[in-house]
Amino acid sequence: MFGHRCDGKKVKNLNIIDKAEPFFMPQRIDAVNYTTVKVPCATLDEFIARERRNGNSYNYMHLVIATLVRIMYTRKKHNRFIMRGSIYQRNYISVSMDVKKRLDEEGDDMTLKFMFTGRESLPEVKEIVDSEIAKAVQEGEVDKTTKYASKLVKLPDFLFRWALAIFRWMDRHGMLTKGMVSASPFHTSVFLTNLKSIKLGHIYHHLYNFGTTSMFVSMGKEKMEPYIENNKEIKIGKFMNLGMSLDERVADGFYMGKSLKLCNDILANPDTLLQSMPDDGSIPKKLVRKNKKNKVKKVKASKEKKQKKIKPLKNKEKQDERKRKISLRKRKSEDSQISTKENTTNTEE
Repeated sequence: MFGHRCDGKKVKNLNIIDKAEPFFMPQRIDAVNYTTVKVPCATLDEFIARERRNGNSYNYMHLVIATLVRIMYTRKKHNRFIMRGSIYQRNYISVSMDVKKRLDEEGDDMTLKFMFTGRESLPEVKEIVDSEIAKAVQEGEVDKTTKYASKLVKLPDFLFRWALAIFRWMDRHGMLTKGMVSASPFHTSVFLTNLKSIKLGHIYHHLYNFGTTSMFVSMGKEKMEPYIENNKEIKIGKFMNLGMSLDERVADGFYMGKSLKLCNDILANPDTLLQSMPDDGSIPKKLVRKNKKNKVKKVKASKEKKQKKIKPLKNKEKQDERKRKISLRKRKSEDSQISTKENTTNTEE
C-alpha cells in the first residue's frame, strides 16, 4: 500500500510528460502501439544447424525468449508497468506463455511463467524454458494459474465477479502477496505467444488491462519474401515476423526505437546470446553487431565566383565630356562622308 508493491518499486523524478501520460491514458489498452520486427532467418538457421552439430539443440523460440530477456535487462524502461497513474520498475524479469499439452483441440491449455535474472546466456535460458515445459506437460501436473483459477470458477457467478473485483482492488493498492503475483501470468514483463508452432502468421495482440504486462509479442510462422540486397538486387529470403504490442507510457518513441534496433541486431548475430551479461546491466560492445558505417566523402563547397564590383566614376563631368567628344567625332565623320559624295557627283557631271 501507499506506493509500495511486492513486484515493483515506484519510479521517482520523472519528467512532466512521463508523469502526466498515465492520467491522460488511464487504461493500458488506450496507450498500446503496434509494430512488426522482421527477422531474417538465414543467420538463425545457420546458427541452429552449427550448434546442433556441436550437440546443442535450439529453436526459434529459445532465441526469441533470450533476446527479449536481454532487452528487458539492458533497456530497463521496458520492464516497467503502470498502476493507478504511477510508474513502477519491476523487481524481476519474467516471460509468460500459453502451452498446450497436446497439439489438438482437446489438449489442455496451461499458462507458464519463466523467471529470469536477465544475465542468463542462451544455454541457461533454454534450460529454464525446457525444464518448466517438461514439468507442465506431465500427466496429472497442474500449474499454479490453473490451481487458483479452478477454485474461483467453482464459485457462483456473482461470487466469482466479487472475487475478481477484490483481486483487482488489492492489485491497484499493492496488497497482493508474492504467491498471488507469481501465480498470475498477467503480472509479467512480457507475454509471448508462439503461433509458429501451429503454423500461423503473427498477430498484434491486445494488452491486458488486468495485471501489469506492458509488452505482448507474437511469433509468426516464417515465410519466403522478396527483399533488396545492398539497394541493388532483388532476392528472395526467409523471414519471421514478430508482432509487438507496446505500452507507450513506459517509454517514449525514441527509446523504443533504439530497443527495436537492438532486438534486430541481436537476432542478426545470435552468437552474442551464448555469452552471459555483466552484472551492471550494461551492453558490452562485443555483444552487439557493429554496423559498417559508410564513409561519406567530404565534398568541398565550390567557391562562389565573386562578382566584380562596378566602380562609379569619380567625376560625372568627365563622363559627360567623353560622351560629347565621341558624338562630335561621329558627326564630323558623317559630314566628311557626305562632302566626299557630293564632290564625286559634281566631277561626273
